[in-house]
Amino acid sequence: MPLYHLFVVYLISTLLVFLPSFGLAPLFKKAGQASWKAYIPFYNTWVMQEITGRPKHWVFWQFIPVVGWFITPGIFIEFAKVFCRFSFADHFFAALFAPFYFPWLARNKDARFIKAEGVKHHQKPGWREWVDAAIFAVVAATLIRIFIFEAYVIPSSSMEKTLLINDYLFVSKFSYGPRIPNTPLSVPFVHNYLPGSSAKSYTTLVQLPYIRWFASPVKRNDCVVFNFPEGDTVINKEGYQSFQPYYSLVRAYGREQVLNNPEFQPLAVHPVDKTDNYIKRCIGVAGDSLKIVDGIVYINNEPGYVPPTSATFYFFRTKNNTPVDADFLRESGIRLNMEGTGPDFGMMSGGNYTINLTLPELDILKKLSVVDPNSIVKDTYPAHYTEQGTFPFDTVHFKWNRDNFGTIWIPKKGATVTLTPENIALYRRAIQVYEKNSLVENPNGSFVINGVATNKYTFKMDYYWMMGDNRHKSQDSRYWGFVPEDHVVGKAAMIWFSYENGPRWKRFFKIIK
Repeated sequence: MPLYHLFVVYLISTLLVFLPSFGLAPLFKKAGQASWKAYIPFYNTWVMQEITGRPKHWVFWQFIPVVGWFITPGIFIEFAKVFCRFSFADHFFAALFAPFYFPWLARNKDARFIKAEGVKHHQKPGWREWVDAAIFAVVAATLIRIFIFEAYVIPSSSMEKTLLINDYLFVSKFSYGPRIPNTPLSVPFVHNYLPGSSAKSYTTLVQLPYIRWFASPVKRNDCVVFNFPEGDTVINKEGYQSFQPYYSLVRAYGREQVLNNPEFQPLAVHPVDKTDNYIKRCIGVAGDSLKIVDGIVYINNEPGYVPPTSATFYFFRTKNNTPVDADFLRESGIRLNMEGTGPDFGMMSGGNYTINLTLPELDILKKLSVVDPNSIVKDTYPAHYTEQGTFPFDTVHFKWNRDNFGTIWIPKKGATVTLTPENIALYRRAIQVYEKNSLVENPNGSFVINGVATNKYTFKMDYYWMMGDNRHKSQDSRYWGFVPEDHVVGKAAMIWFSYENGPRWKRFFKIIK
């Protein structure tokens, strides 16, 4: 953790215990303590624990980063009790609005000092026991979700056949360091919308900058959960969101036409931590040079790792035009997803079949007696074909497609790139949106960044290149570009539950590779 992050953490901790001091001082005097003790951060909470008869080791817990922020309100609540304040409202305001609550309490005539012995004689109503337990559970679960791990479910087939639809995962936050939420004021346990509605689950009244503790870079070939880079603006209605991204429609129809078309309304704007979560495999890390040739990924001019569960489409024919169906292929050991758009298997004109296979499944297909092994060819776009909608959306300078892509350099923190009219499309969004600079592109091919004429730019963050294992059914970096480090959520660690027409028992507690 950088020192300035640690400084911010303990500054917040100090303010939490110091700001209520002006109300605590007269209350200390009522309790028989010198009022000056209220103005010394953390010593004041030590004195509170003495007054309330509570364990003093709570004070030391306050020095645990972030966790201590949740200990301090508990100390305040216990202190309010010795002044005969037991209502839920009193404890709510003591915990969340202490700088205002304790001055009010000091002036309240009903604030009688009853000592720790008086608190012991108070009996909580049954409902309060349940409410207090529920609040503790929510706080504990929220801390676990932010700093340790989070549950995630696979919603699409982009990572098949490594991860299947309705695989439930644990995502490790420790792998790359826990990221502090940009929007801390949000409804617990939900992401960007309230369940069953299009209403946002958070408020942007308080927004924090990007902070990651104990940061560790993403490793090449990790399965990573991250916030969708083009998800900062979405069309907030069913069928759109990240399924039909706003920026894709802008590129297809033009910004004005999208903004003026009622079909593409309403829009929702999200901060980084509230954009939709994606899961892909990290193919390239910061500083790598990447290209794809006939569907094969090369990293720094060496063939990249191919997971045995990575799938791609092939064409094949059968001997004597013998018909085959999905059930026959499944019984042979080939997994096929026939639901949704783009099924894994289908018959085409002329007796050809198309099928989505991993390399081990390709071996199975070649050995089937009804299949002509010499007819099997990979379904790849030719190198000369330019696919519309591929990053960086400049078909004049980059005539790329999903199977023939690059060479492209992945930005690295501290590295400097020379900008030209030919390569600016690659780095424009990183400079303007992700790293929040003003960028002016002059007609003569020169650039002005933050008011300064320059053709150089030094990156502030590391970036990554993410691709789905299901290469021909994945919306990934080939279609929206780099993933900045501040969008990384965590590493997919383990499948804890999975079902398809019932539990898939063999997938339970499977470590993700």
